[in-house]
Amino acid sequence: MIEAELMGSRLVIWNIGDGIKLYESGFFGKPVGIPKPKPGQKFESPLMLDLMEGIYLFEKKMLKIRNAVSGKIVNRKALLKIACTTYKEFENGYCVYKDLREKGYVVTPGIKFGADFAVYQHGPGIDHAPFIISVMKRKDKMGTFDIVLAGRLATTVRKQFIISIPRTKSKENDYLVFKWFRA
Repeated sequence: MIEAELMGSRLVIWNIGDGIKLYESGFFGKPVGIPKPKPGQKFESPLMLDLMEGIYLFEKKMLKIRNAVSGKIVNRKALLKIACTTYKEFENGYCVYKDLREKGYVVTPGIKFGADFAVYQHGPGIDHAPFIISVMKRKDKMGTFDIVLAGRLATTVRKQFIISIPRTKSKENDYLVFKWFRA
């Protein structure tokens, strides 16, 4: 099991070999100082994970997490408490993240695309993320201006815009895929 250190709201894997192994197993995390590592590229820096990835790997029993200050092992409840204060609507976002990972997609933060996630079929450096996903609740409203704005952004960056609405009770999500066409 790989050990990570919890530092604030980030997780650091200090063991370089473990970091490379984890990154290569599904493009988890980012090596410090390397914005876009190529597949198979070895790196000599720690691997930084965000909490969403860390909780997913923790649940998969791939990661053991230790508090950087106290040195004590961190449990799931403590991780969730930090995640819920760090992320807006963490539970909904995590539900979508986990669903997409379970379906074999590589999921990264989508903030630079104005969305919650950028989703790859194969992984960064192999293909471009064909999808950007915004997570919404069933009761949320999205006006025509918001839809046009999201569509314009998605087509500008050559991605398909998807809204995901988690159904936390049934462990399934609804995905609304927008297809743009010219008349």
